[in-house]
Amino acid sequence: MKKAIIAMSGGVDSSVAAYLCVKNGYECIGATMKLFNNEDIGKKEEKTCCSLEDIEDARSVAAKLDMPYYVFNFTDEFDEKVIKKFICAYETGATPNPCIDCNRYLKFDKLFNRMKELDFDYVVTGHYARISYEGGRYLLKKAVDESKDQSYVLYSMTQEQLAHTLFPLGDYTKPHIREIAEKNGFINAKKHDSQDICFVPDGDYAAFIEQYSGKKYPKGNFVDKNGSVLGMHKGIIRYTIGQRKGLGLSLPKPMYVCSKDIDKNEVVLCDNEELFSSQLDADDFNWITFDNPPETVSAKARIRYNQKEEPAKITVTGEKSVHIEFDKPQRAIAKGQAVVLYDGDVVLGGGTIQNS
Repeated sequence: MKKAIIAMSGGVDSSVAAYLCVKNGYECIGATMKLFNNEDIGKKEEKTCCSLEDIEDARSVAAKLDMPYYVFNFTDEFDEKVIKKFICAYETGATPNPCIDCNRYLKFDKLFNRMKELDFDYVVTGHYARISYEGGRYLLKKAVDESKDQSYVLYSMTQEQLAHTLFPLGDYTKPHIREIAEKNGFINAKKHDSQDICFVPDGDYAAFIEQYSGKKYPKGNFVDKNGSVLGMHKGIIRYTIGQRKGLGLSLPKPMYVCSKDIDKNEVVLCDNEELFSSQLDADDFNWITFDNPPETVSAKARIRYNQKEEPAKITVTGEKSVHIEFDKPQRAIAKGQAVVLYDGDVVLGGGTIQNS
């Protein structure tokens, strides 16, 4: 009998993933990764990820499935690999994606290694994505329910990880998952999905960074592309590429954040048309479909989680770097975000945007 360790967040998706694995005959244990203490992120309430309520919800489902359940403390690793990296990105003018780092360094590194230590066969998560084995290679694919597809945040997975991972929800729609949970009497069947970054549940990234780091980020100038001062900003970490709202300026025309000069502590504003670019460079690139990619690849590329892919030509520039030219200019390409390549529903690979 194959053995699986189920990553259980306390939400409905991972709970139904556990149910489907038990139903399909796997020997399962449930595991919640404790990633931070609420007090450490300045939140005393229990309505955040890793809360006691989430743990108890996961424990309740595991008990209903007659499945052993554990909590693994990964707070040190999460602090180092996700939170500190998140803060550093904003401090250096980038726009991070901590969900990608959590998958990469926690679920498919720390938990994956724990799976191997326990001599289990698979890590199972509630992600909406699919894995197939074709032509001697494991492929990562979009979920059947494209409105819930999470393949974008999984591009860093290796062949070994894909071989020992199960995504039971990939062939289901979200309404069907809730229906399964209700039929089985799961306590979290109607629990709302979390929308924000787990350690910033109120969405105020700047306040979190100041609280967590103990730093204050000084005011500076908003300038246009010619260097003319347009007003004062409230700290460079408070602004992201493409932003218009919340600038606190009264200008004769709409203007948007197009870049940040960290050395000068300046936020550069421009017209909307100037936010468009046809090319970008990416590094830390992970190819899923190739061991040795061809020099050039035609594919569709996605530069944000909730964006459709756009046709592009990809040129390999190094062992882990690519240059991407889009058929049509893309708006607000942001350093630090992920660019992920697709061929239909297959993820070719992805990396981190360095510049636009």
